[in-house]
Amino acid sequence: MSDEREQVLEVARRGRAVANQVRQLTRQDKDAAILAIADALDARTPEIVEANNVDVARAKEAGTPVGIIDRLTLTQSRVAAIADALREVAALPDPCGEVVRGYTLPNGLQIRQVRVPMGVVGMIYEARPNVTVDAAGLCLKSGNVALLRGSSSAATTNAALVEIMRDAIIARGIPADAIQLVPGLTHESTKHLMTARGLVDVLIPRGGAALINNVVENSTVPVIETGVGNCHVYIDKDADIQKAINIIVNSKVQRPSVCNAAETLLVHKDLADVFLPLAAAVLHQNGVTLHADQRAYDLTVGTGIAVEHATDEDWAAEYLTLDLAAGVVDSIDEAIAHIQRWSSGHTESIVTDSQASAAKFVAGIDSAAIMINASTRFTDGGEFGFGAEIGISTQKLHARGPMGLAELTTTTYVVTGEGHIRG
Repeated sequence: MSDEREQVLEVARRGRAVANQVRQLTRQDKDAAILAIADALDARTPEIVEANNVDVARAKEAGTPVGIIDRLTLTQSRVAAIADALREVAALPDPCGEVVRGYTLPNGLQIRQVRVPMGVVGMIYEARPNVTVDAAGLCLKSGNVALLRGSSSAATTNAALVEIMRDAIIARGIPADAIQLVPGLTHESTKHLMTARGLVDVLIPRGGAALINNVVENSTVPVIETGVGNCHVYIDKDADIQKAINIIVNSKVQRPSVCNAAETLLVHKDLADVFLPLAAAVLHQNGVTLHADQRAYDLTVGTGIAVEHATDEDWAAEYLTLDLAAGVVDSIDEAIAHIQRWSSGHTESIVTDSQASAAKFVAGIDSAAIMINASTRFTDGGEFGFGAEIGISTQKLHARGPMGLAELTTTTYVVTGEGHIRG
């Protein structure tokens, strides 16, 4: 057995060793520890930013794309936002012990399905060091041990964050091994975590398509699959033009490097002649380049707007940049068919004043989140009131959409009798 594999398995063993202690923590204990982490992040922000500067400088030297560097970067305000998200998590109800359903059988047996922790949760993720804190906080609140395998690009930042969090929970009487950084910076260490079946209860990958596919296809540990975000905004023929412009600009521009940013704009033909030139001009002012089908190209080219011809690669792309595929459709049915062909199943939005169109869109789209007259940027655990999120699932088993505390639990059936025996 290689030294690296043994190191990864040792971390998993230590997590398993404290899992039963963590699952029995009271809400008061968990909330106090989470609040202590938040206060420690605030107090040690300069230390965090200094560590992050090392990672960002290294990423820039390596020629890392701007969107990935944005995900990697922590500023004082971003650290403060992470700490505030933890405080929101602490204020949420404890999912553990919640009765999902309960009933009494005719024979008098009482059946209760109760939420309980998963146990040991492994996170494999790229670039974004905020995930290190979000995942640890959500795991702790839901009574789970967190094993954190971030990418090498954020290694210095993640090490600093985990040290701070471990210090904080030790001071509250919670074992440090409830939060651990998985050692190793190579793909081999990730593979060792993926095959630690029996020590790790579930893995959650969070990152690009290559990372997610690798974990899903090669892990022997059960996986909750998160997905990339090829998100669409459809402007219906009955849309309010200014509302539609505001929504597509926010969906694309507010933070283009994240999975809930829009990547494709579809416009009904009855509104395209008026809407597309206006929207394209505002998008251009915000630095957006359009990749347009022929009809959208004809309506926007020659006006000084940055526009290129779209290919199949554009319809399939999760750009994570200020690029946007754009097309004109003849009907809402054509828009739905386009989305169903190219979408990653993350988030789709319709802008319309027609309740019939909105209902048709919801019925026809099979994605984790569907927005009606709202930006795709709202698909987020924090925005949904979860405090933070462990990831956004695009699968259909157990969890779908932004995953918060409940999605980090499984259930146990508690059956109470009075000496019942089965005849």
